[in-house]
Amino acid sequence: MTPFRSNPRSPWACFCQNRQAVVCLFLLCLELLLVFLLPPLMGLEPNVSDLEAGFWAPPSPAHWLGTDDVGRDLLARLLCGGQVSLLIGLSAAAISAALGVPLGLLAGYRRGAWEFWLMRLADIVQSFPSIILVLCLVALVGPSALNIVLVLGLLGWTGIARLVYGNTLTVRDQEYVVAARALGASRGFLLRRNVLPNVVAPVWCSIPLRAGRAILSESSLSFLGVGIRTPQASWGSLIQAAADLTVLTSRPWAWIPPSLCIIFTVLCLAVIGDGLRDALDPRSRRLPD
Repeated sequence: MTPFRSNPRSPWACFCQNRQAVVCLFLLCLELLLVFLLPPLMGLEPNVSDLEAGFWAPPSPAHWLGTDDVGRDLLARLLCGGQVSLLIGLSAAAISAALGVPLGLLAGYRRGAWEFWLMRLADIVQSFPSIILVLCLVALVGPSALNIVLVLGLLGWTGIARLVYGNTLTVRDQEYVVAARALGASRGFLLRRNVLPNVVAPVWCSIPLRAGRAILSESSLSFLGVGIRTPQASWGSLIQAAADLTVLTSRPWAWIPPSLCIIFTVLCLAVIGDGLRDALDPRSRRLPD
């Protein structure tokens, strides 16, 4: 009996051949485990001040990354802030995909008025400078994690919708779709079974990139003072709390760790997105020699 082996043409097998993408996926999963498991396991409290350690205490065995301006443990705030930043990035990307995919399918398959109004709405949203639009909306609805997720997710659907729309225009006239339509398949069946599986590949590639962009947007909002606010922590709010010349020059433990976490996470998501793009490209799925 021949043992089961992974299909060398499968996207997962192609993704696993990309060592950089696999390493970044492993590191990102490790980061998620650390930020969500270490605070309860180590008993870290992000909002408790240690008056004995003092304010802006340097790193020590009691506080590995030192304390902030009110004596709170910076390691605890870094980990709990990572939970907020990662959840915002991943949730915003998921909301954008959940909106963009069906709207792009609808515009590309139905055409007519659906195509005109949805694509014009996408043009209007994309015509505004994104950071200014996000700033205005977050300031209007209030600076909370949920509001930031909703704003970033609701504004991010346009790019995904255009991806799906362009691919749907090509797929809807393919022979297998025309044949299924001639055999009496319903519109819903055609979209689920014939169109969607063949247009969704670029969406999988773009989700990690959009998650990284949402993390950067949240960090920018928090740094500008309209994002996550004290006492809740995020990587952007930690950097904003250290936005002082004295802190920047004499207390690097306050701003270097969250900055490195943002850079590390966004780079990992970008490499994973590139790996998914290569894995889902049919031209890269060739049998090994």
